[in-house]
Amino acid sequence: MLLFLDYYNLSLFLGGLVAILSGAAVYFSNHRKPENIAWMFLNISTAVWSFGYFGMLTRGNAHDALISNWILHAGAILIPIFYFAFVIALTKTASKHREVFYLLVPTAVYFLLVNTSSDFVRMVLPKGPLAFAPDAGPLYIYFTVYFFATVIYALTILAENVRRAIGQDALRLKYVLFSSLFGFTGGGFVFFLTFNVQIAPYPIILFTFYPMIIAYAMLRHKLFDVKVAATEILTGAIWIALLFRILLSDNPNEQIMSGVLLFLMIIFGTLLIRSVYKEVKQREQIQKLAEELALANKGQEELIHTVSHEVKGGLAQAGAAFAAIIEDDYIGNPEAMKSMLREALRGNKEEVARLEQTLMAFNPRLGTEAYDMQEFDFKEALLETTAHLKPEADAKHLALEVRADETEKFFIKGDRAKIASRVLHNLIENAILYTPSGTITVSLSKKDGKILLEVKDSGVGITPEDNAALFTKGGRGKDAMKVNAHSTGNGLYLAKVIVEKHGGKIWAESEGAGKGATFFVELPAK
Repeated sequence: MLLFLDYYNLSLFLGGLVAILSGAAVYFSNHRKPENIAWMFLNISTAVWSFGYFGMLTRGNAHDALISNWILHAGAILIPIFYFAFVIALTKTASKHREVFYLLVPTAVYFLLVNTSSDFVRMVLPKGPLAFAPDAGPLYIYFTVYFFATVIYALTILAENVRRAIGQDALRLKYVLFSSLFGFTGGGFVFFLTFNVQIAPYPIILFTFYPMIIAYAMLRHKLFDVKVAATEILTGAIWIALLFRILLSDNPNEQIMSGVLLFLMIIFGTLLIRSVYKEVKQREQIQKLAEELALANKGQEELIHTVSHEVKGGLAQAGAAFAAIIEDDYIGNPEAMKSMLREALRGNKEEVARLEQTLMAFNPRLGTEAYDMQEFDFKEALLETTAHLKPEADAKHLALEVRADETEKFFIKGDRAKIASRVLHNLIENAILYTPSGTITVSLSKKDGKILLEVKDSGVGITPEDNAALFTKGGRGKDAMKVNAHSTGNGLYLAKVIVEKHGGKIWAESEGAGKGATFFVELPAK
């Protein structure tokens, strides 16, 4: 039995210690980020539960163990709500799940109020390998449902965002999801003995692995700054070791000396953390400037190459038209000359539009320029743009259809010219260009104060690899040039910048190559 007690005591004490250090390290690395604040409160609650359980197991009598039980349950009641807050902050879905959070707050407050009641926990008794364990009262089953329902709901949100995320964001969320499953599996096993199910909480050591997995994510994927976190964890460990030395010592002189040493270590440790934090920030700024310089140099090269190509193409086309007139190719045939000039003018306008698009994409002030924010009818702008592009669809024998509720108002506040020319025109024109045959359906709907535009085509489709690059500067699919030889890869990037400037979001979905694609734009309705 002593072996089990040593195992449980060590697991709980180590888990609580690492929770405090992990919470502090993340919070002080950037105390303004909502997810860091929620993470700190989650770890404080976890530490209260862990040290409370440790205290209950090591008490010498039932009365003291019961008091420790009240402490551990105070932490346990708050763990689900702070975990939920951490997940919605990390996944940027707080606005979507705000109502659920507001419902959890009074629920948690209620359980805190009844925590010391015998209806919640009747008493603490020796159970299995534990010296003391809670014995569930009639209200405890409702607390169990609250605990696991909240955690499972939060894990569902996390898993859904793991599926949607890409790159480093996906890896970060995967590690959080994986470590959460470890932590709640290990800690959740203590519920069995509380309900007198004779299953000892052997996996409780998994609870200790939870911050270890997060630490691995820190090292491998820069989940939080490694150098700052390592300094804070080391300093915190020294502080806690000195504090325990004071508490466990029976010699007053030794306690005084340890207290003075602890005081000095707190001062110097704080100065050390600040120094490291300042150094890390300076290093990050230098690295950021170096990356921006490299990006600017690359952008300059791309800009020169693209502009020279577009300018030469436009001048060559104009030169051919003028040469044909000078050489009297169209004498006696004015209608043919007009047709040739109209085609040359159309091509010239397209070249100018592509050149303007390229210059905008490489503009260092992109996203910071002035916007003429006025209230306007989004549906009206959509219908005008569609009517303007319909001849292009007709020329390819494509069916271009617009679906919008005639009785609904679709007003937004924004820059009408930029929305129409850089977002609506770009999306519909792309659908026409990348659809060899079939239909293009443009739908407009309104729900929950949001306007949703969908541009669905039956065209070439998008592979997952191409989708990841679509809305980036110069982002093109690997076969895009085969379909559209004049693609700059900047149209969707500009559309994304403009949509986000209006407080909206833009994305694309496709089942794969050859299966068509749907582009979505969501904007706040006025």
